[in-house]
Amino acid sequence: FISTVCNFMSHEKCLKNVKVPCSCIAPSLVRVPVAHCFGPPGHYKRKFCTVCRKSLESPAFRCEVCELHVHTDCILFACSDCRQCHQDGHQDHDTYHHHWREGNLSSSARCEVCKKTCGSSEVLSGMRCEWCGILAHAACYIIVTPECTFGRLRNMILPPSSVQLFSRNFSKLHCFRISENLQTETDEDDDVDGSTQGSAKDIQISTDSSKQTLKIFDGNDAVKRNQFRLISVPRIAKNEEVVEAALRAYYINDDQQEYELQTFTQQALLSDDVINRNDAVEDSNLGSVFRESIPEAWIIRAKPKDEEVIRIYPAWLKVGMAYVSLRVNKDSTTQTVIKEVLPLLGRQTECLQNFKLVEVLMGSKQVQRMILDNQELILNRLQDIRKTSIRQMNQTRFYVVENSKSIVRVNLFVGGLPPQLSPEEYTNILKDELAIKTNLVSLSHVYQAQGAVVLKISCFSEAERIYMLVKDTTVNDKPLNAMVIPEVLASKIPQNCCPLLVFVNPKSGGLKGRDLLYSFRKLLNPHQVFELTNGGPLPGFHTFSEVPSFRVLVCGGDGTVGWVLGALEEIRHKLVCSEPSVAILPLGTGNDLGRVLRWGAGYSGEDPYSILVSVDEADDVLMDRWTILLDAEEPAEGAENGTAEPEPPKIVQMNNYCGLGIDAELSLDFHHAREEEPGKFNSRFHNKGVYVKVGLQKISHTRNLHKDIKLQVDQHEVELPSIEGLIFINIPSWGSGADLWGSESDNRFEKPRIDDGLLEVVGVTGVVHMGQVQGGFRSGIRIAQGSYFRVTLLKPIPVQVDGEPWIQAPGQIIISAAGPKVHMLKKSKQKQKKTGS
Repeated sequence: FISTVCNFMSHEKCLKNVKVPCSCIAPSLVRVPVAHCFGPPGHYKRKFCTVCRKSLESPAFRCEVCELHVHTDCILFACSDCRQCHQDGHQDHDTYHHHWREGNLSSSARCEVCKKTCGSSEVLSGMRCEWCGILAHAACYIIVTPECTFGRLRNMILPPSSVQLFSRNFSKLHCFRISENLQTETDEDDDVDGSTQGSAKDIQISTDSSKQTLKIFDGNDAVKRNQFRLISVPRIAKNEEVVEAALRAYYINDDQQEYELQTFTQQALLSDDVINRNDAVEDSNLGSVFRESIPEAWIIRAKPKDEEVIRIYPAWLKVGMAYVSLRVNKDSTTQTVIKEVLPLLGRQTECLQNFKLVEVLMGSKQVQRMILDNQELILNRLQDIRKTSIRQMNQTRFYVVENSKSIVRVNLFVGGLPPQLSPEEYTNILKDELAIKTNLVSLSHVYQAQGAVVLKISCFSEAERIYMLVKDTTVNDKPLNAMVIPEVLASKIPQNCCPLLVFVNPKSGGLKGRDLLYSFRKLLNPHQVFELTNGGPLPGFHTFSEVPSFRVLVCGGDGTVGWVLGALEEIRHKLVCSEPSVAILPLGTGNDLGRVLRWGAGYSGEDPYSILVSVDEADDVLMDRWTILLDAEEPAEGAENGTAEPEPPKIVQMNNYCGLGIDAELSLDFHHAREEEPGKFNSRFHNKGVYVKVGLQKISHTRNLHKDIKLQVDQHEVELPSIEGLIFINIPSWGSGADLWGSESDNRFEKPRIDDGLLEVVGVTGVVHMGQVQGGFRSGIRIAQGSYFRVTLLKPIPVQVDGEPWIQAPGQIIISAAGPKVHMLKKSKQKQKKTGS
């Protein structure tokens, strides 16, 4: 058997077990309407559309938060049944049910109930909970207990009940901070193109002379947007048959007797007065639609009714789907409906004025709410919706809501401001640049060192205006950035829960970061996943500032890890959990710190789920961090009154190593090559090839570094041997995994550790020596070990710290231990424990 609405196929013997709802009734089964978050259209192999159940051959959309895949022209019919990742003040839930999504499972998927295979690569089959990942057959999943415990990752997931976000008209991309530079224009008019192009996907224009292809509009909105569906019917079809085919094209399963078709000529479509013409009552008693000339297009109209039954949902229910059905006639107003509904819900003693009726349109991209006027005639309202769009009527619901003093609190993070100003100065800048209304906007947090503030805004339209304006505003030639930030309610986080704060640098390591962002948003709560190119680490740390205990996962190269650790150091005093442990998913070229902590030489497509399990089981270790003070003696340019003042010393944090001379020179040349052609540097293999090429060009050069610098270790002068490069190492891995210190025991020095408060100093004699160290044939020349270093540069010399190179002017470099040691997570040697969800 095959469904004529949604292409669902079933054996005859299996029909009695079919539990999956058809696309035409799916919207009515949604518990809490939550809009989807569609990224740009892309090609998704071996995936199926959730609406029409056919494979996705052409570019299609996927939700960035749940596993919904949908054709461009089916997007209008996807119901708003995304995961509820935060409380938005409309309906707050504390218990969580499984969030089932059908199909697109791997072929090795196994059912939790009967333990048999439940995935398929040929059709849409099997169910998966979007929170805990449990898999089941469509016939088996109803046996699973409805409450979801979030599965194996429950201790790492930020519970949705603890996240509050007043989003209203902000799109889902804004709420989850998904970069819009990815976004092609997919928000407003893509539906228009999608429907017109894609609707022909199923209906090949028939060459069969007995068939006729018709354009069908479902209301005035579709006419305005020129958004139609094509149907193919026999030329001798009866009116009812055509109406039925038209309703099916729009996934509407109502009785066709309640609808009629009106003709639409091309001239009418072009006419400005199209809306008024639509009300002309057509003779719907034609025996065949195609009696004389065949119109080019048709519009479906609902026949007017004298009474209807509508469903009213109470908004105060914590869980469940309960509603009451109510018969309304042409005299029923919003007020009379509320009056009739309250006794049915056991609230008859309460005053009518305390309640309102809210119309909710559950669009796939946005859930829109509108409060109905007390005197509004309900039947007229229903007719207006159907006149606009028959499909929209299918996605519209009515809620009876208690009038409460709704407090609006939108938190907007604004970065890119000048650093080190007072709150008053920041307020003045925002007044001048963004014309903020101080009665609606206040500064809730100020991060002076980073030049960022968090605004608390008590009005949606003001929040939207500021958000849009920030994008086009620059202060001191620096563009501002803004993002909508959720509020995490620490009191709602369970005691044993230690949520994971995830930072991903999508530019690291061959652009694998993009896929990881998507995977982590799926496996966790998207509110705990932050993209570093969108405002840096600060918004993430600010969001988690009240969380009593959390861990951090940094996906990127060593430079990215240093960036996050540096930001953590600066903001530590403002966090309730001031020493979160940090895990690494190495995406860079060298990944030395990742190697030392057993996270591997680089990410090569491992399953993101098993990575999260490894983070959960990882061991806490301490690591030294070092502060490098760069005090150049060159006079600052443009000195006032002719008296030269020295430039203030520059301070750099170091985690891995600091190199002077040949090592930094190669790093600098590589850096320049990458700046010139960034597009070519998207694979680890290519990056290493460029390093080798740069090195070969330097083989014949000789520098006498030992003559150009002086070294003092723990107040003692150290005589340098004849070397070309001097390297200070904090971890036993350098230049993509080489052991520069060597493993032989040495009576002069202690065995190096990452938490011993000591740095090792090593020399290299040139490019050939460095190559031999890389190959594992030699180690460096051991020079010293200590906790405080002073290097005097007698001439400009290349310097690099954790892979970031520059030319340092003559002067002093002082290296000393930074504040407290940092907590890192080291991957456990034990195999992952298998635990059921």
